[in-house]
Amino acid sequence: MRAVTDAPPGKPSEDPRDALIREQARLIAAQAEQIAALEATVAGLRERLGTAARAGSRNSGNSSMPPSSDDMPGRKPPRKQRRAAERAEKKKRGKQPGSPGASMTWEVPDRAEDHHPEGACSCGRDLADAADLGVARSYQQEEIPAAPAERVQHDLHEAKCACGRVHVAARPAGVPDSALSIGPKLRALAVYLVVFQHVPVERCRQLIADVTGAAVSDGFIHSCLAKAASLAAEVVRLIRALITAAAVAGFDETTLRSGPAGEKKYVHGAFTEEYSAFWLGARSLDSMADAGILPGFAGVVVSDRYQNYFHLRWEHIAGNQACLSHLLRDYQDCAESHPGAVWPVQAQRALRGMIHAWHTAREQGLDAIPAEVRKPLEHEFRHAVLAGLASVPRVPGPKNSTKQKPGRELLEFCRDRRSDVLLFTEDTSIWPTNNISERGVRPLKTQQKISGRLASDDVTQDRLDIRSYIDTARKHGKNAMDVLHDLMLGRPWRPPAHALSP
Repeated sequence: MRAVTDAPPGKPSEDPRDALIREQARLIAAQAEQIAALEATVAGLRERLGTAARAGSRNSGNSSMPPSSDDMPGRKPPRKQRRAAERAEKKKRGKQPGSPGASMTWEVPDRAEDHHPEGACSCGRDLADAADLGVARSYQQEEIPAAPAERVQHDLHEAKCACGRVHVAARPAGVPDSALSIGPKLRALAVYLVVFQHVPVERCRQLIADVTGAAVSDGFIHSCLAKAASLAAEVVRLIRALITAAAVAGFDETTLRSGPAGEKKYVHGAFTEEYSAFWLGARSLDSMADAGILPGFAGVVVSDRYQNYFHLRWEHIAGNQACLSHLLRDYQDCAESHPGAVWPVQAQRALRGMIHAWHTAREQGLDAIPAEVRKPLEHEFRHAVLAGLASVPRVPGPKNSTKQKPGRELLEFCRDRRSDVLLFTEDTSIWPTNNISERGVRPLKTQQKISGRLASDDVTQDRLDIRSYIDTARKHGKNAMDVLHDLMLGRPWRPPAHALSP
């Protein structure tokens, strides 16, 4: 029997399993924190990879990037281009069935050359003494004549009238008051090669020397550019006025390396079916105003979705038409960013249907797309936009700093500016796409790829003015060399000014 004492009973010893449980709980909590951190890291990496993948997959077929960027490293060509390459691999070489052919036809020759047998006959007689029996066979060959530069001396005669006065012949057009000079055709050729065919100045000098034998300098070529721009200045001002007075004009801009290294410049272009104008500046409202067309333009602006074309500063414009080619590419990006979604395909189908209906209505001489054709397509497009808005919710946050999911801003544009998307359906004089402007600025990217950075902004603007002159003349069916030759003679070609007629 235990003895009873006054001391309290001792505290029971702790079970070792309790300490183990506490340690395991601590480790589990630490691991949970580590897992949460790793999950956040993985999510961030996936987002970055997704963004990089989407950026790498952007091309001229699903974004506003120019076609010249499709061959950049890491870029995936547009689907249409990839499919064309796949079909090309399966095709046989040569003319394809159904494609238009080109063949030479026998025509009256510009000149004929007679060729007689030469040498000796097997009998030993010289064939030069043989009797000519006429032509046995004939061959025609397309050839260009040799084009050596000629040294032309212009002698100005003087004549004495019966009254005693002496008269001296006037200098011909294109001949400066200098003992030695280079003629207008050679100057026109230099400008044509540099501005229209994008040949760098040094290679232009070499080409002229190889083809014509004329020895010219780089400074001579630069002087030709300055002279051509000066002679075309009045015509360029007229072209800008004609575009300003037009009912519909397309506007676009593209980057160009000009001036000191590190500075990014933009070429702003304004185009109609008959006129082209270019201006060097920055991508700003002030530069667009300095170009001198938008401030007074009272027609319909056809452009991409760049916000400056929709600015209230252009208070005279009659309306905006968003380029459907850009929208189709943007919806293609949505289809690739949201695999399996129906609304991007539905929107593209509706837009293509409206473009086709516009062409049909214009060919038939109609002022607008017939309502029975237009309304079902507009209904389909509206429901595609609503479905997209429901599928791609807006990310909360400030509008100017919060990045939205692919397609959200496009859908909001199509919802909020529906009239700017479908304006062409009610007036066939308004183009549904801005392809005319994209074609207009595309040669500038070719020029940049070949020549690189242009050292002077003033010289760059001279080139752009000459380009305005040449492009406008070609839109009127004129030969580029012919109008440049006339320009160098001091009689520049002028476009018809019917747009300014009262």
